[in-house]
Amino acid sequence: MLGMKFGKLYALVCLCAFALPAIAGVNVSGPGNGATVSSPVHFAATASSACSKGVAAMGIYTAPFVLAYKVNGSTLSANIAMSSGTQYPVVQEWDNCGSSTKVQLKVNVSGSSGSTGSGGKTFSNLQKSGGWTGYALLPPGFGICGGCTPTGSNVKWSWTQGVSSTSMDGISTKSSYNGGTTQWADILWNNHLIGDFSSQGLPDFGKTLIPTLHNFTYDVYFWIGNTSDSQALEFDINQFVGGKSYIWGHECRLDGGHEWDTWSNPGQHWVASGIPCNPKSNAWNHLTISVARTSDGHLLFKSITLNGSTANLNRYDTPTSTNWYGVTVNYQIDSDYYKTPYSVYLDKFTFSAW
Repeated sequence: MLGMKFGKLYALVCLCAFALPAIAGVNVSGPGNGATVSSPVHFAATASSACSKGVAAMGIYTAPFVLAYKVNGSTLSANIAMSSGTQYPVVQEWDNCGSSTKVQLKVNVSGSSGSTGSGGKTFSNLQKSGGWTGYALLPPGFGICGGCTPTGSNVKWSWTQGVSSTSMDGISTKSSYNGGTTQWADILWNNHLIGDFSSQGLPDFGKTLIPTLHNFTYDVYFWIGNTSDSQALEFDINQFVGGKSYIWGHECRLDGGHEWDTWSNPGQHWVASGIPCNPKSNAWNHLTISVARTSDGHLLFKSITLNGSTANLNRYDTPTSTNWYGVTVNYQIDSDYYKTPYSVYLDKFTFSAW
């Protein structure tokens, strides 16, 4: 069931480059300092530390307090969407002794190497980010249950971040439907990334960023014990701009028929795609969803890639009206007829908009 249509759209730091001893520091091999580049920008770097326990992780800040990418270990290689103009990204390492070093770069971003022109944003490891709010959606209308709580009797749920077991990198999130008295209950989690109620420090008050964003990818790894315990899993991308609501809803029906559905914005119902959805039980599944807002103001459902197999949708849809402004992501798990409790682990959740 689609939950997002009922939901509400929920000190300057000096980061300076400095010389480091040979035994500790960040070595950026690309982009070069002062280079002119196109978005997405390819970053490649290594790190060393005086800590006897070595380097724990490396990351890229695209602006103060905006950690766009983080990876465990002493080697970093990533493509990061950046806005056009002169930018001052910071590459940082953290060691296992509690210290860190960083290097600031100056790069001139000439625009996007794609078709949309002017830059964008990438958010990495969203599963461990702040800003997630959970809601229960109950039949028959599947509106948000205002009186429901995670430990209530109607439906129970939980969201546990920083999980080290059943994890790819020690920072997965465990999302759980924990049963209850209500049949067919759904649990929706929503995060406001850009615009109104931004959890990422990107309110875009001047409304200069969101209108430039036309392409979106939702890339996540998920692990589920027994796929037959779930009625469906849902992954949604939402953009609210220019008085229009663009909802790219994607639902993997499991007990419901092992097929991908996409959301009809004007019709407010699911549209069967004919594309199979068969994630693996007791294993990590890699999902990438690609969508676009076209130049003439339509939604384009482009493709779904599950475990390396890409299916092209190429379905167009029409937006509806809204007063909201922002870019948000949703994730939802649906209970089955038997109200069977189950958990899904999320890891390496990356969302890109450009």
